[in-house]
Amino acid sequence: MVVFLVFLAFCLSAVDGQFPRVCSTEAAFHTKTCCPLWKDKSPCGSLSGRGRCRNWSTLHGNKIPLNSDDRLDWPRYYYENTCECHGNYSGFDCGDCKFGHHGEKCDRKKVVLRRELRELTFLEQKRLFSYLALAKTTKSRDFVVLSTGDRFHRETYRFVDASLYDVFVWMHYYSMKAILVNGTFNPNKNFAHQGPAFPGWHRLNLLFLERQIQLMTGDEDFAIPYYDWRGEKNCSICTDELLGTNDAQGVLNPYSHFSFWKAICSGFNFPDEYCPLADYEQKMERVHRKPGATPYAPNLPSFQDVENILKLSSFDTPPYNDTSLLSFRNALEGFLSPDGVTLKRSLHNLVHIYLGGTMSQIPISSNDPIFIFHHSFVDKIFDAWVARYDASPSSYPDNSETGHGPDDCATPFFPCFKNRDLIHRAMTFGYQYSSFPVK
Repeated sequence: MVVFLVFLAFCLSAVDGQFPRVCSTEAAFHTKTCCPLWKDKSPCGSLSGRGRCRNWSTLHGNKIPLNSDDRLDWPRYYYENTCECHGNYSGFDCGDCKFGHHGEKCDRKKVVLRRELRELTFLEQKRLFSYLALAKTTKSRDFVVLSTGDRFHRETYRFVDASLYDVFVWMHYYSMKAILVNGTFNPNKNFAHQGPAFPGWHRLNLLFLERQIQLMTGDEDFAIPYYDWRGEKNCSICTDELLGTNDAQGVLNPYSHFSFWKAICSGFNFPDEYCPLADYEQKMERVHRKPGATPYAPNLPSFQDVENILKLSSFDTPPYNDTSLLSFRNALEGFLSPDGVTLKRSLHNLVHIYLGGTMSQIPISSNDPIFIFHHSFVDKIFDAWVARYDASPSSYPDNSETGHGPDDCATPFFPCFKNRDLIHRAMTFGYQYSSFPVK
């Protein structure tokens, strides 16, 4: 893979996140501007009415403390000028469409159907796996990832080419790194978990991958399937025809689809690094899996577990972390029992632990494609809750959790998606779910 080294001679941290390739230049960081030229040769396609380059600095308050996390108040640490897109236009350069919209003018609305993996025909499953293989092996045209073994020394930061799928994986890994404030890491705080942003952040992560695969293949009908794990006695999709069987060591059958996939950012998980082996595939671990092997998660969640969390009417509750009680978000995430009052592993977390292997290493868990099917079902439950309580952005609570505030931009996405704006029915974002029959 080609490596882009950017050594910053000025007092500015190097970049990170889902960074647009065209904005990963010294000039962009020096001017704190990410307003790329569109096809009409104007920033953000302004001459064509797609958007404008806007300075956002006046909307923010306190300065980011010195020697603190480069993801704070995303993406202001790097860019104060970014594209503000008009109408249904979207993307870091306003060259794409909002989710669910297509066409040169983004005026064609389309809603795709996310179905249970086993609802797909044999040919549809083969197409899905071929798309995932293509995403795993195709270099991302628009995005690069950050790699460093030392977050404290910015001269070590470098941009690395990665496949489309690995960019998706890296975004999850990156959002989970410990937050750095005034030179101290807090391992209990991150930007996508243990707080109100959890359901919306993962919804956006899946939408990113879904949209990128649509663009890569030209298949506007592509939709990420889900895995309905309720009440299963074992992982029924862990067959060689689907996600793959494994041996006692967790090694996937060499004749299965994903047996030779390597896990980007694997091997190390220290707070002071960002994926130090991102461009050394030979150093990466293979994806592995050991469903049902741990005594901490002998079973998958039940039908009743899902019904019970849907009875929790509060989206989230103080203190808005992994100790929140009577919180739908905390129960869905899996730090709270479905009864709403007992703090124990459940739902989302329980499935990760049950599947074992790569999936149980949460920062790099999305390297295993079963992650996307699991999280698609978690999003299906979220969508059912939104429908039941007619929830909206106003349902998102005011809170002071770093990165989880209602008006915080989800890290590390372009353009800015405010956390509160991700509480809508799935159809708002161009997809809906099938009703999979009770097993």
